[in-house]
Amino acid sequence: MTATPKATTATPPESSDDRPRSTRRAMLGLGLGNTLEWYDWMIFGLLATFIGPLFFAKTDPVSATLDALAVFAVGFFVRPLGGALFGTVADRIGRRSVMLWSVGTMAVTTLVIGLLPTYDSIGVWAGVLLLVCRLLQGLSTGVEAPLSTAFAVEVMPKGHEGRAAGYISFFVNLGILLASLVSFATSYAIGGDAMATWGWRVPLLFGAALSFFVLYLRRALPETLHEEERSETTGGTWRGVRKHWLGLLAIVFVVGSAQAFNYAWNVGLPTLARTTFKENPTEVFGVTTLLGVILLAGSIVTGRVADRVTLSRAFVVTRLASVPAVFLMLLYTGPGMGTFALVVLGGGIVLVANMTLYNVVSASLMPKFCRATGTGVGYGVAVALFGGTASYLLVWLQSHDLAWVFPAYTAALSVISVALYVAARRRSGLFAGE
Repeated sequence: MTATPKATTATPPESSDDRPRSTRRAMLGLGLGNTLEWYDWMIFGLLATFIGPLFFAKTDPVSATLDALAVFAVGFFVRPLGGALFGTVADRIGRRSVMLWSVGTMAVTTLVIGLLPTYDSIGVWAGVLLLVCRLLQGLSTGVEAPLSTAFAVEVMPKGHEGRAAGYISFFVNLGILLASLVSFATSYAIGGDAMATWGWRVPLLFGAALSFFVLYLRRALPETLHEEERSETTGGTWRGVRKHWLGLLAIVFVVGSAQAFNYAWNVGLPTLARTTFKENPTEVFGVTTLLGVILLAGSIVTGRVADRVTLSRAFVVTRLASVPAVFLMLLYTGPGMGTFALVVLGGGIVLVANMTLYNVVSASLMPKFCRATGTGVGYGVAVALFGGTASYLLVWLQSHDLAWVFPAYTAALSVISVALYVAARRRSGLFAGE
C-alpha cells in the first residue's frame, strides 16, 4: 500500500457481547507491559547517584553521577533506530510480536544490570557492559511507547481516544510510581549507606522478576493490524511517512517538549537534590513517590476530560500551561526539602496532563498503515534530542550557575510543539480523535 488514506477517526468496534471483555483483556496486558517498561527505564535514572561511583573510575561523586546520567542518555540516542526498525516491522507484519520482543528485552537487560560486577571487580568492563544493556533498552523503548499507544487507539471504540490515552498513561505512571516507591522502601529499610554499596541492586532485580511475569501476560495480546491494512512494502510505509513529513516534525516536538519536562521532574530535580544539594535520599524518594501518585490519579481524569472537550483542545491548553509551570524549578536554588517538594509536586499537576496526551496526539497525526513507523521514528528522535539529555542538562546548567536556561529552553519547545501540531492538523487532518 502506497497511497495515504483520507484522514478519519478510528473505526468503531464491532457490536458483540465478547468484544468489551476482549478489549479489557487486551488493554490490561498492554498496560501492565507499559508499567514494567517504564519501571525498568526509570529505576536506572533514580539510582544514578549510586551506580555512577561504582561503575566509573571517578573520585568526585558529581562527575561519577554525570557519567551515569550520560549512560542513561545514551539509551535514548538509539531509540530512533528502534522506532525505525521495529516500527516498520509492526506496520508490515503486525503489532503483537514486536510488543513481546520489547518487554522481553527489558526483562533480560534489567536482570543483567542488577547482577553486574562493579568497577572494582572487572575494571572498565563494568561501564562497557552497563552501556551495552542501556543500548538494548533504548532499542526496546524506542518502539514500545509509540506502538502501545497506537495499539490502544486502534483497539478502543471511536470517541474514546482520550480514555485510551488516560489508560496507557495510568499504567506508565504506575511504573514510574513503582520505581520511586520501591527505591524509597528499599532506602528506608536498609539506609543510605547500604543503598550506595549493594541496596541499589534490589529495585533492579525486583523489576526484572516482574518483567518476566508481564511477558507471560502479553502473550494474550490480539493483533490489531489486519491483513488489508498492512503496508505491502517497506517502501510504501516510508513513502507514507515522507508524505506526512509535517506530522512527523510535529510529533518530534510534541513528544520532545513533554519528555524534557518529564525527565527534569522525575530524574533531573531528584538527582540535583541528592548530589548538588545533599538532600536526604529517603526524603527525596518520598517526594518523587508522591509525584507518582499525582501522575497516576491525574492520567485517568485527563483522559476523560479530553474526550469531553476534544483531544485537540485539551492538548493545546495543557501544553501552553506547561510554559509557566517549568519556571517553578527556579525556586529550588539551594538545600531545602520544603521547596523541593513544592516545586516537584506543584509542577506535577501540569506535567500529568502533558504526559497523558502526548503519545495519543502523536498517533492522531499518522495514518494507520504507517503509524507505527511514523510515531516510532518521531518519538525516538524526540527523546534522543530532548528527553535523554534533560537530566544531564539540568544538573550541568545548575553546576554552572545557569539554572534559568533550562526552563526557558523547555518553554520554547512547548510553544513550537503547539505551532507545528496546528499546522500539521490543517495540512493533513487527523487520523484519530478530533
